[in-house]
Amino acid sequence: MANPDPNDLPPPYSVAVHTQPPLKKDEEVVYNVRPGLSPATYPHYIPQYPPHVVVPQTAPSSTASNSSRRRRGCCKNNAQCYGSSGGIFLLLALLALAIWLGIRFGARRPYGNYIPDDDDAYDPTYSEPYVPREDICPDNPVFCDAAMDCQLGSDETNCVRFASDGRLQVRAAADGRFLPVCNKGWLQSHADQTCAQLGFRKAFSTTAIQSQDSTALTLTGNSSAFVQGLVSTSSTCQDRERVSLQCVDCGRQQSTSRIIGGTEAKLGQWPWQLSLHFRGSHICGGVLISPDFVLTAAHCFPSNQHLVPGNWQVYSGVVSLSSLPEPYLVERIVLHENYDTQTNDRDVALLKLRNPVDFDENVQPACLPAFDQRFRVGTACWTSGFGTTDENNPRVSDTLMEVTVDIIGDTTCNSPAVYNGAVTRNMLCAGHLSGGRDSCQGDSGGPLVCQSEDRWYLAGITSWGSGCAQENKPGVYTRVARLLPWIYSTMQREKP
Repeated sequence: MANPDPNDLPPPYSVAVHTQPPLKKDEEVVYNVRPGLSPATYPHYIPQYPPHVVVPQTAPSSTASNSSRRRRGCCKNNAQCYGSSGGIFLLLALLALAIWLGIRFGARRPYGNYIPDDDDAYDPTYSEPYVPREDICPDNPVFCDAAMDCQLGSDETNCVRFASDGRLQVRAAADGRFLPVCNKGWLQSHADQTCAQLGFRKAFSTTAIQSQDSTALTLTGNSSAFVQGLVSTSSTCQDRERVSLQCVDCGRQQSTSRIIGGTEAKLGQWPWQLSLHFRGSHICGGVLISPDFVLTAAHCFPSNQHLVPGNWQVYSGVVSLSSLPEPYLVERIVLHENYDTQTNDRDVALLKLRNPVDFDENVQPACLPAFDQRFRVGTACWTSGFGTTDENNPRVSDTLMEVTVDIIGDTTCNSPAVYNGAVTRNMLCAGHLSGGRDSCQGDSGGPLVCQSEDRWYLAGITSWGSGCAQENKPGVYTRVARLLPWIYSTMQREKP
């Protein structure tokens, strides 16, 4: 957490470039990650990987550079500009090949129709299914019909989602719409099956809520391994009651007292905060979202050796790096296969733990947001982590720090004075344009949480920024609501 004197702001930090060793024969190739990730050339909170030591902890560092923005290629000679007819012919041939590949392998549009404005508006009803690039599917798979058409079964993932009132929605195979489920005949066994399908082991609670939806899904009495195989489309629910489902008790705090502005956190205050250690040293934060799964940033794993699960330990219920409990070990590391190291777009990774986490008053998961949940501009949220409190200081904080930050609109954050269009639809800005309070190096992968009623929801994952706590340079976070299809699909494929 950075909280410098606004009258003595440090110079902007810029780009550090990852170098990656060749893959050794005994190193594990991680599922859902293409080998040889290209080097990062974009400003973000770069983790630096120290030797095997427990103390002192070392912070991510950055290297001074003038190239703190993306550079687009420019023509310097005729060959680069394709000035000849041969170049034009080659370009047309490549275009034809790209079209054919798009048809053959099924090009997919981004999730949602993005409209950048200061109200964070987008179309939450857009429901094109998520299909990972490594899955092999027939030309016209039928999504969510409870029959696996694709080799990895991705046509039967991303078939379940939750609205902001907890309402369960299941994707109808006939027309691709997500529809609520009628409560009549709904049993605890159905709730447990649905949550287990998503990787949550079992359901925490299920209730009936009133709704005026004109179309819904009713239970058919059929037997199926997928909840989408248990329901069929109906004109309406007879009793107008719909299923509300919660797979895990989440977003609860033991300690609620706090002081605004970069202070030490109390035990139990942010019980979903994790410390991820690479070969014995804190490198990144993480967010507990279920007994088995942790969300963090993809840029915390810049090379093949950092993708080996055995190199990592996960600590929960920690407010001091000097007093660590027994760690949880990592079974699988999954990066978003479309993570862009140049722009830091889709900066998200999911860790599957070898053993489930035991929840107590100091260890609890954060709530994943609903697909239609919006964190409006100006909302006061909180971010936490063990990151450095001064970007010029190479040591991370021994104690867990917290700071409140405000949601900043996309138009403002993409303005020339701020990040000049570098913030994508999968990113979220939070902080203070006047500077003074921000996340910093070592906080990467940690949570940005916003409170709704009596629960805390994971709005973002700490990703990147230019400097720490500088004027007009707020923190940029991975927008979790945008990546819910990937999160749920990956959890379903990796479920315990």
